Amino acid sequence: MAKTIFITGASRGFGKLWAEALLQRGDKVVATARDLSTLDDLVSQYGDNILPLQLDVNDRAADFAAILKAKEHFGSIDILINNAGYGLFGSIEETSEKEAREQMETNFFGLLWLTQAVLPVMREQGHGHIIQLSSVLGLITLPVLGIYNASKFAVEGLTETLAAEVKSFGINVTLIEPNGFSTDWAGASAAQTVAMPEYDGVRAAFQAGITDDTFGVPEATTDAVLKLIDSENPPLRLLLGKYAYPWIKHTYEGRFTEWDNWNEVSAAAHGK
Repeated sequence: MAKTIFITGASRGFGKLWAEALLQRGDKVVATARDLSTLDDLVSQYGDNILPLQLDVNDRAADFAAILKAKEHFGSIDILINNAGYGLFGSIEETSEKEAREQMETNFFGLLWLTQAVLPVMREQGHGHIIQLSSVLGLITLPVLGIYNASKFAVEGLTETLAAEVKSFGINVTLIEPNGFSTDWAGASAAQTVAMPEYDGVRAAFQAGITDDTFGVPEATTDAVLKLIDSENPPLRLLLGKYAYPWIKHTYEGRFTEWDNWNEVSAAAHGK
């Protein structure tokens, strides 16, 4: 059966790729973007199966209105994919208040508002699937991406809690956690802080760790996302890319070693 999918950030990157793949197989797609002209090609090709909506996810009232419009237009919303977001590159000390707040507004609060908006629809239906685009950097971190890391750690905590709260309503919840991919995320879509020379060495070390093989092919993610959408028992977390799992495994093994070494001190702090 065809599904109705609401996907944010559909103007480029993963959002547009996945929207087109869903349309190609006959699903109905509500595609949001700040600039609707970026969706003209999909509208021209897929006609009534796509509902393009102009949306700034940071606007809570607009988020609720967009969900309502989608529900009225297609009659249901089976899946919400919170894909809108961007990367802020720069050390924590370099980051201005405005840059930090804008990063959290889009990556965390925009996702929260749309999640809140769609929940009544899915509860009424008795089914639904909320898919949050997180990142491998929601579980581990890299230097010069501190505020981005923080935004995705926040998405992880929010979404894991959400999964427990809405399971009884028939609503599934999944975090998609990609490693690096060759989208516009690190290019045209990225924001940069004003560099401090004190962190030149940190930036150089970060760049030195990037090779031609670091970033995956975005188009290769489509089959995995379609399988996720079609799954009757989707996972809470889906890693994307060949580096995500070994990187996380290595990091968590190191954490457990450290926690084991300090466990006696930790247990003694309980007091009884």
